[in-house]
Amino acid sequence: MKPLILITNDDGADAPGISVLTRLMKQIGDVVVVAPDGPRSGQSNALTVSAPIRYKKLHEEEGFLSYSCTGTPTDCVKLALNQIVPRRPDLLVSGINHGSNAAINVIYSGTMGAVLEGCENDILSIGFSINSHSLSVDFSYFEPYILQITREALFNGLPHYVCLNVNAPEGEIKEVKVARQCDGKWVKEYEKRIDPHGREYFWLTGHFHNNEPDAQDTDEWVVAHGGVAIVPVSIDMTSHSSIGSVGKWKLTID
Repeated sequence: MKPLILITNDDGADAPGISVLTRLMKQIGDVVVVAPDGPRSGQSNALTVSAPIRYKKLHEEEGFLSYSCTGTPTDCVKLALNQIVPRRPDLLVSGINHGSNAAINVIYSGTMGAVLEGCENDILSIGFSINSHSLSVDFSYFEPYILQITREALFNGLPHYVCLNVNAPEGEIKEVKVARQCDGKWVKEYEKRIDPHGREYFWLTGHFHNNEPDAQDTDEWVVAHGGVAIVPVSIDMTSHSSIGSVGKWKLTID
């Protein structure tokens, strides 16, 4: 039996990245796409709780089904698992995201929100992103590595509650490296503007500040130097190394 692969993204069902990812996954198994009906970037693990969710079939052929959904990327995964896929998927892939999801972006990303939802349901899950927001970006350099990483993950598996965040540079690729999440954050995030009526409003902007620009084992370094960065991500957010120190606090029960 071929692997059953569930595909989603946060750029929308019509985004070039998901079209490429779908074409690649068809080489590996049967594919079901359930993707948002429009852009849902920055949605993280958001759920739609104040409106109904609907989906519609876009295409059907042997070994391939595609649907659009009015919800978030996480909604897409939940709906697919509950209502659409004929059996539990062997693999969930999300992307190819237009824009990097390296470093702290992993917690904001709708692409990775869907991956984490798959991981929570004990499905082998991988997010793929390319460091370009252009809709005409050339994915061809990245494509063979997507296939390699996917096949290796299917063959070897991943530990419980661990998924992969894979980021690639635009253009030629020099290496593939397992890395750690870079320590950094977004700064100066909102720009104040004035509308035609003289009223203030604020536009999300800002830039990423790398707190460790010389560290060569981070995803930011690998991508910046032409490599594909593979970061194993855990959905267990417990700081196990801090349990001992926090446990020594002098806490009393009155």
